[in-house]
Amino acid sequence: MKWHFFIVAILTLSFTSSVMAQKESRSLDGQWTFKQVGQQNWMNAKVPGTVHTDLKNLGKIEDPYYRLNEHNQQWVDKVDWEYQKEIFLTEEELSKDHIELLFEGLDTYATVFWNEEEVLSSDNMFRRYHIDLSQKVKKENILRVVFTSPIRKGLSLLADHGYPLPAINDQSELGGLGEHAVSIFTRKAGYHYGWDWGPRFVTSGIWRSVNLISWNSNQLKEVFIKQEKITSKKAFLKAKISVENKQNLEAKVFVNNHLVSSQSISSTENEIDFEIENPNFWYPNGMGEAYLYNVRVEIWSELLLDTWQEQIGLRDIEWVLEKDKKGDGTSFYLKVNGQAVFSKGANYIPNDLFLPEVSEEKYEHIVLSAKKANMNMLRVWGGGIYENKTFYDLCDKHGIMVWQDFMFACSMYPGHHAFLENVRQEAIDNVKRLRNHPSIVLWCGNNEIEAAWSEWDENSGWGWKQKYNSQQRKEIWAAYDTIFHQILPQVVDQHTDNTFYWHSSPSAGFEKISNYESNSGDMHYWGVWHGEHPFEDFRKYIPRFMSEYGFQSFPSFNAVKRFTLPEDWDIESEVMASHQRSGIGNLRIRSYMEQYYQVPIDFEQLLYVGQVLQAKATEIAIEAHRNAMPYCMGTLYWQINDCWPVASWSSIDSYGNWKAMHYKVKQMYEPILWTSSQEGDILELALVNDLPNKDRGQWYIELMDFEGNSLWKKKGNSSIASISKEVIMKISLSEIKEEIPLEKAVLKLSYENEIHRAERTYFFVNPKNLILPKPDISFEVYHQSGDIFVELKADVIAKDVFLYSNSTEDAHFSENYFELLPNETKTVKYLGNQSLEELKNNLKLMHLQQTMKSENNSNSL
Repeated sequence: MKWHFFIVAILTLSFTSSVMAQKESRSLDGQWTFKQVGQQNWMNAKVPGTVHTDLKNLGKIEDPYYRLNEHNQQWVDKVDWEYQKEIFLTEEELSKDHIELLFEGLDTYATVFWNEEEVLSSDNMFRRYHIDLSQKVKKENILRVVFTSPIRKGLSLLADHGYPLPAINDQSELGGLGEHAVSIFTRKAGYHYGWDWGPRFVTSGIWRSVNLISWNSNQLKEVFIKQEKITSKKAFLKAKISVENKQNLEAKVFVNNHLVSSQSISSTENEIDFEIENPNFWYPNGMGEAYLYNVRVEIWSELLLDTWQEQIGLRDIEWVLEKDKKGDGTSFYLKVNGQAVFSKGANYIPNDLFLPEVSEEKYEHIVLSAKKANMNMLRVWGGGIYENKTFYDLCDKHGIMVWQDFMFACSMYPGHHAFLENVRQEAIDNVKRLRNHPSIVLWCGNNEIEAAWSEWDENSGWGWKQKYNSQQRKEIWAAYDTIFHQILPQVVDQHTDNTFYWHSSPSAGFEKISNYESNSGDMHYWGVWHGEHPFEDFRKYIPRFMSEYGFQSFPSFNAVKRFTLPEDWDIESEVMASHQRSGIGNLRIRSYMEQYYQVPIDFEQLLYVGQVLQAKATEIAIEAHRNAMPYCMGTLYWQINDCWPVASWSSIDSYGNWKAMHYKVKQMYEPILWTSSQEGDILELALVNDLPNKDRGQWYIELMDFEGNSLWKKKGNSSIASISKEVIMKISLSEIKEEIPLEKAVLKLSYENEIHRAERTYFFVNPKNLILPKPDISFEVYHQSGDIFVELKADVIAKDVFLYSNSTEDAHFSENYFELLPNETKTVKYLGNQSLEELKNNLKLMHLQQTMKSENNSNSL
């Protein structure tokens, strides 16, 4: 019996020693208290959080996004706030040699007190802050964080600078500051100060997690898995390991729970080589599996001290910038694992003004929506944030490549030493944090600043530099040159695995300003929208890589009802105007609508036609870009998501509803796509293929009238090479006119094989000129194999059929805003949360004929 107790005691002591040896991390998230500085009463707060969300949760302010509430909440950013939490340390924590406080994100000017001793003064929302508390802790502690008003601090920095800097996004007048734009002086998300799609909420708070970390002899500080060489037979990798102290340790590397390397280390910086036999590669969506390896690194003394674990993908990324054989242009595309990729995707902005409100489910919805729409790339735009781990993990998992901007956009920035050093540390912090993600394929210095300032062309740009004297211009450009041509490329070069750095977007190359005629680099084409060019000009201005373009629409009527009252249901109402931040927005939508569609009087129908209009603009653009392969090798529209309920360029509204545009993008990003182009009287129909391999299939083309009468049918077989276009047929429009008026005709296009299917309809005239009959549409909602389906049929063509729910939220379907051809059955899958009976009771539909004047229809509506 004594031996039994002795063995148990030894095992217990061994287990306790093992636990005490390991690094421990305790979350300090959750319940805190906060108050306005100078006030007496502490109130409940939530961390991670923001001042605005804490005030809203307590009922101190109303929903900031509802109606005009934004306008009366501008006081919040002009006062100081403080947060506080009592922290009781355990005996185990107190026994550790080292105790550290880690703030993952402080927004922005925070002074941190531990037991009323100042331990940190922060000035950068994008950085992580480590605070050594080893000699400062006791059993009971008070952690207090005081946030200085970012507006008052910004005004002080503006005064110190001596003259203003361009910041076209900064809605300073709404914030009560007149022309005093201060966003550029503060390392804080630019969109907090407003944008032409977003409100102004310059909030503060502990916006990311807080952790208390304790350890004894050592800890892992950083691990970087560097890919040395990858072949189909073997991957050669190197684990670059940083540890806290110089000490004789053993480091172990595991891949998918198998030990692949073990090595003694005795310095703070260490490298361990390891290999993976017959590796599985990581591929972008549509090219293959986005395979991920689970890599774990452990450091041991006699006991396990610390563990690092991450998922990595093995891939070879090469950006190809080669001179054209003819002409003076340069290609701009990437190869993944040796295969050329046509990049299909969108620009991405933060999902909310109050970032802790973004759930993991919201992140998953946006990334999965990108994947379901056949995208392979998202551009994390430079006026927002370096996103959190959840976002990049999802992109890794689903094969979504990330074009990652540094957080600089549409502004010039100061160049004094403190600011530049802050930028350097911000860049190092975020590049190191994100460098193990296989999805990140490019780091870009900034958004649109090079083109806006136009240093190398006095006659180009946005008119900024003309507002400054020669000395000021010299100072402003020197700051730009230091940040984007020196600091940021150095950081990327030093701390990544040769990730490509592009100094600005758009750019035609170093000392070459991107314009609509550029034959190198990437382009932002805003001739459509800002320049009032017709949609057809998307076919005229074709770049090597289109990284921005777009067109606005309103949210759906169901979405609008969530932030308005019935009295607001007019796009010119004060509320709807406030939720349209582009000054030209509503007039521009109406102007284009008049060109392509009939403008409805009814508010709900106007919102619907606005979405169909946006989808048409995007359809023409994507078709033009894909038709131009391999000259053009990328198309990223502006933008996939919203940060609040607003009329904007998004394809998914802030509530997560797919607009007509997103459904259209899903079709236009299919790997095999029908395209059309017209020159004079000749209409060219072609198939494009962006798959990594040749595709073979059978095609069908049918000319019919709107009642379903077939005028002719043609079919054939085709083989389409990878990243190329195959012309299928050229049609004389004058010959078609001899058979039927173009206003009454449609082409039905289809292509299929065992794997792929591509379908489109082609109308010969703009929608407003179509002579459409009134359809009689029947539909049935039914269950099958656990899923809900809607089956529809019409006696004549029904254009842009929109299925929606009569409840407060839009329903989501596998297809929507589609053409319902005469006497053909269309079956779509319901992807929402309503039951069969609820959907039967709530399902509604709208089609384009309902919005048109009776004289444009062969039968009155």
